[in-house]
Amino acid sequence: MPEGAEAWLVVGHEESRAALADPRLSKEWASAGAHLPVKAIASGRSLLSSDPPDHTRLRALLTREFTPRRVAALAPRVQRMTDALLDTMLASSDRRADLVDALSFPLPLGVICELLGVPGLDREPFRRWSNAAVSGLTAEEREPATASMRAYLTRLIADKRESGGDDLLSALIRTSDEDGDRLSGHELLGMAWILLVAGHETTVNLISNGVLALLTHPGQLAALRADFDGLLDRTVEEVLRYEGPVETPTYRFTTEPFDIGGTTLPGGGELVLIALADANRDPRRFDDPARFDIHRDPRGHLAFGHGIHYCLGAPLARLEARIVLRSLLERCPDLALDTAPDRLDWRTGMLIRGPERLPVRW
Repeated sequence: MPEGAEAWLVVGHEESRAALADPRLSKEWASAGAHLPVKAIASGRSLLSSDPPDHTRLRALLTREFTPRRVAALAPRVQRMTDALLDTMLASSDRRADLVDALSFPLPLGVICELLGVPGLDREPFRRWSNAAVSGLTAEEREPATASMRAYLTRLIADKRESGGDDLLSALIRTSDEDGDRLSGHELLGMAWILLVAGHETTVNLISNGVLALLTHPGQLAALRADFDGLLDRTVEEVLRYEGPVETPTYRFTTEPFDIGGTTLPGGGELVLIALADANRDPRRFDDPARFDIHRDPRGHLAFGHGIHYCLGAPLARLEARIVLRSLLERCPDLALDTAPDRLDWRTGMLIRGPERLPVRW
């Protein structure tokens, strides 16, 4: 690992799916072996750093507020935000743009800010902090950004306690279950982190990776343009399979020795990474897996994980990707990549997969 730790890498679709749901792999940082020179990325305590029963409790509290109805109600707002961003992008006199700057980054961040009730977010510092936190190669690169993000979120939660509102973050501050359970301050900080950072970073790269895959596969792009209604949903799923935004999910640690794929992993808090990118291109699960094919049935991909840690934000990510891809391609019938694909710089680190910039022209 970049920090110098050794990790076990799980490859293969069947093996990865089993590992994602195996309770002997803990998400708790307290389970990490003392020999591992690794540190947590996120602040606070969240779904990504807890095991049952705590995870069950936290997920239930969040699920109560992050409902399908709340997500579905965002569709008109996502469309309006997409249209406004495209209006600005298409006003460029030289008919060129970096799609990450113009669309892939501001849209998901704007949506999650709308959901959480953070209209005044200073986006450039936030973008620097988020990039460093999830793509930094060492703790030294990540820690200053993590500290800045923690301080910002702490102030945000304090403000929300004072002002309230009908947004998701205010609802989480107020929410309680039948037993009167509430999120602690540490848990609220973790929830704000996972919603604001994980809630936009993955979708940024889902959009960028999807546009790049289509622009480098003109036959697939033409097929989608000819049948948006029939192929758009399948295109989004194929992008998730072919070039998903998460290469390996956040860390897991062994709590006892056990076997994966004929290999025995020791207990004692060994670090385990599950290669989602490999699982989604396993020829035992997907025919000709290195081919980008929007006509295939990509069901069963692991881009959003599997088991109790399956991504709670998957419906929102899918909604945004569908709206963005259709709107962009309908309004830019001659959209093209404005650089050679092999000249793109990609995000560093083990977590996120996506280009730093995506130059396009029309």
